[in-house]
Amino acid sequence: MKILGISGSVKRPSRTAHVVERIVAAIGRVADVSAEVIDLADAAPVLFRALRADQLDDAGRALIDAVESADVLVVGSPVYRASYTGALKHLFDLVDFRALQGKRVVLAATGGTPLHGLMLEHQFRPLLGFFGAVTVPTTVYAVEADFTEYTLSNPAVEARIERAVADLFDLLPATVLAAGDTHPALRVVARETAAN
Repeated sequence: MKILGISGSVKRPSRTAHVVERIVAAIGRVADVSAEVIDLADAAPVLFRALRADQLDDAGRALIDAVESADVLVVGSPVYRASYTGALKHLFDLVDFRALQGKRVVLAATGGTPLHGLMLEHQFRPLLGFFGAVTVPTTVYAVEADFTEYTLSNPAVEARIERAVADLFDLLPATVLAAGDTHPALRVVARETAAN
């Protein structure tokens, strides 16, 4: 089964990227998966070389192919002006509208206040709904106080990650798909590193 995390943050270090990696690692503790993360801090300049999917170069096409071929997506973004980042929207603008039909997606976000967590329901879920993806009921949201520097340290958010992963496996089809090859433009997540 191929799991792809997508961090919509264009900054480094990134709390959002850390949360996405923690969710991907939590999935990897439950099942044998091939896990990778697209970090838009690296990928956005590649994707912004194309305004349409037919303009993608080989590196950009590899990133979009990874999104379209994943069995499960973990998508996270910092809340930016009451929504997900423009870089993340551009990535999804390049994805074929039929490619995510029926795929399972875990949603995550980081923000400045607890109120920003509503973005997950009012912005994020409808975006993936447009593609016909199945978003898990439990979302993961964290604020700055939930971190020690850029490492998640709030047990309540950790528990929410575990609940989201449990929801994911409740919704997954019984078939376990073979892991695919990784592309050098994608960063493989080391489970041990992501769990720290």
